[in-house]
Order: sequence, then structure tokens, then C-alpha cells
Amino acid sequence: MSLSPTSCIVTNLCKKYPLRDGALEVLRDCSFELQSGESLSIAGPSGSGKSSLLSILGTLESATSGTVTLNGVEVSTLSDRDLPLFRRRNIGFVFQEHHLLPQCSAIENVLIPFLAGGRITAEQRRWGTELLERVGLSSRFAHLPSELSGGERQRVAIARALVNRPALILADEPTGNLDRASAAHIGDLLLELAQTSMLILVTHDPGLAVRTQRQATLNGGYLTVEN
Repeated sequence: MSLSPTSCIVTNLCKKYPLRDGALEVLRDCSFELQSGESLSIAGPSGSGKSSLLSILGTLESATSGTVTLNGVEVSTLSDRDLPLFRRRNIGFVFQEHHLLPQCSAIENVLIPFLAGGRITAEQRRWGTELLERVGLSSRFAHLPSELSGGERQRVAIARALVNRPALILADEPTGNLDRASAAHIGDLLLELAQTSMLILVTHDPGLAVRTQRQATLNGGYLTVEN
């Protein structure tokens, strides 16, 4: 599978959910483009389709119509066999909830994405260790999630999302459950570590939204990119 220079091109994306009396259209002809090193924040009221958009961009859900092309690959053309590998190699997810495995240490949680490929190599472990150091957890490698604060658990989740060096980072309300100081630090980390990738960030925090290079609003199914 040959990949072109890093880009994410979204063209006329629509999503409808069937209902008993018709269909609920949550995305209507959404289009935008990102290049490597660019960041985009998406704001909008609850229920406006922000999480659905991220799920489609992350290949976890299919669009009703329209296309998502990541690194030159139109994701809807991938087979059920190829899609998980493409997702693992190209996309990193940061959710509002950290979703760490409670029985695994911080470093083990970070290295989980490598397990699908078999044995974890020394280089992969070195990179996971470096990421934990970069997010300020050099003294927490062996700690279980129950032994970490909420902000520390979210930093482990960020390191896990970045361990495969993804082309696209998707963050869904990553600071929603954090206090102001922790939220500011998580925002700093995401923007710093995403400088060589593409970052799409859904947030209700206007202070975080204005720090991305581009801002957008999703309302009534329509995505308006402001710059």
C-alpha cells in the first residue's frame, strides 16, 4: 500500500442514521483538507455530529456518502482485512475517557498498539519510554492507572495514541474531565506532539480551540471552517 505525502482530504461527507419515521442527517456535505503539521479544532453544540465526524475520519464508522482520503488512500475502498492495519498505522485516537487497561502499567498501556504485530521490539519499547518521558511521566512507568491522577492517565492515553507515529491524531474532548491546570497542560502536549502529524480536535473549550491553526464549527450538520 503506497502512501503519498501526508494529507487528509474530506469531500462532501454526509451521514444519515435510519429512524422509524425517516432518517436523521447529522453531517451534510462536510469538506475540508489538512496537511502535515496542521491542526483543526471543531466546536459545536452537543448532538451536532462532532463525535460521528471523528468516528468516520478514524474509520470506525462509514459515511453515507462522500469520501475521506488519508495519505492518498480513499478509506472506503479498503477491505475489512486491510482497514484495521491501515487504521493502526495511520490514526491515533485520544478520547475524553482514557480507556486504559487497569491491570497494565503505564508503559504497558502505551505499548498496547504494538501487540497486534506480535512481539514488542526493543526499539518500540524505547520509543514508548521516550513518549512517557515527553509527557512528564518518567517516574510513573510501572504505575497502574489506579495509582495515577486523572491528568496523568490522560497523558498516558496521549502517549499511547502517538506511539505508532500516526499521520492523523483525532482528539474528542480530551480535556473535558480535567481541572484547568491539567487541561492547559494536556492542550500544550497535544499541540506540541502533533507538529509533525495532523491534529483534529473536538472541544468545548474556547481557550484550547483558538490555539489550533484552524477553527471550525459544526451545527445543523454543516461544517463551517473559519480559516
